[in-house]
Amino acid sequence: MGQAVAYVIHPDNRQDPLPRPPETCLQEACGLVEAIGVNVEFADITPVNRPRAGTFIGKGYAEMLKEKAEEDDHPLIVINTSLAPVQQRNLEMITGCKVIDRTALILEIFGARANTHAGRLQVELAALSFQRSRLVRSWTHLERQRGGGGFLGGPGERQIELDRRMLMQRVKQIRRELTDVERTRLLQRQNRDRAETPTLALIGYTNAGKSTLFNALTGAGVLSKDMLFATLDPTMRALKLSSSRKVVLADTVGFISQLPTELVEAFKSTLEEVVSADLLIHVHDASSPLLLEEADDVFKVLQDLGIDEETLATRVVHVFNKADIAGDIAATVCERFTEPVMISALTGEGIADLENRIEHLLSIQDHILKITLPPHEGAARAWLFSQGRVHHTFMQDNGCEEMEVTLSEADYARFTARWPELMLD
Repeated sequence: MGQAVAYVIHPDNRQDPLPRPPETCLQEACGLVEAIGVNVEFADITPVNRPRAGTFIGKGYAEMLKEKAEEDDHPLIVINTSLAPVQQRNLEMITGCKVIDRTALILEIFGARANTHAGRLQVELAALSFQRSRLVRSWTHLERQRGGGGFLGGPGERQIELDRRMLMQRVKQIRRELTDVERTRLLQRQNRDRAETPTLALIGYTNAGKSTLFNALTGAGVLSKDMLFATLDPTMRALKLSSSRKVVLADTVGFISQLPTELVEAFKSTLEEVVSADLLIHVHDASSPLLLEEADDVFKVLQDLGIDEETLATRVVHVFNKADIAGDIAATVCERFTEPVMISALTGEGIADLENRIEHLLSIQDHILKITLPPHEGAARAWLFSQGRVHHTFMQDNGCEEMEVTLSEADYARFTARWPELMLD
């Protein structure tokens, strides 16, 4: 059996133009199709001066697709925009092929990539939310009625109402299961908060190299491929910086333009790691000619999650990845971002600079403690060596030890609460 084939059509909507060229949109759509193992047999851009209520694209163009599809044994047709249910149905009737829009395509990719129980639940919730709007006038079999015997039975219950009720029951069940997942993740975050372990979240446009950077920093071995949405489920690993500071690094799902609202809503529990992170490491593809547009798409999703611009300005580290193949593209846009770090996650170039930048931001509120410990305070000395970064010590003739040590704000508060007498002059 041969590989499945698809036609990819990008409607260039002149009434509501996108901020990126149609050719780039088509190329990205083809990448999404190939990400689910489907071969792109035909890709084209069709101008749409005014979207048609019944088909979105022109009826003549749809007829052309029908004739061409008959030669290729009725392939899958992907329309790179959001279609109304009636538009999808009409296009299927005209072309005689299965037709899906951009939202359904992304949902298909997420469904194929989800490996964890929570990931599969979130994808199913998004898919059901998407399908719920498609039950209206989508299929003729949904117009059948059941029951209703005698004069008092009434017309009975429509098949569409039965399907909608079953769908809603499944949605409620998934939401209950996701509530348990959210509770578990909340407890994990609270444990990290109690341990005062900073959390860093990798964010960025899909295929920017987040997983490759994650592997370079942690050695986790997470799947990283030159493919859109190569990884879906979030991964978290402990990371020890060069200063011995311990942090937790989270690799999150990549963002994309026109991300379906169903997915944003369903994945909010996963993206809570982004909202609660101490630092957001925004990984940009420095080799992309659409670097600014991709950055704007990421900002839009973050704003949907409730992160405002002021918070972004103080918590984001901008990382320009793929510096080894970027050329002069990134240099022209660096001025827009605050203190960007140029790296190549593949070769390791700039990784040390990134760690230093992270360490600097995390240490802004650190305390440098200069203290003299009497000989009998061995417990305090051991605690400082364990929790702090000792810069130097000096042993006095009377047996007391002078120490200079850097403590995080939380550890400084712990030390002063446990040994208040040592803080007195």
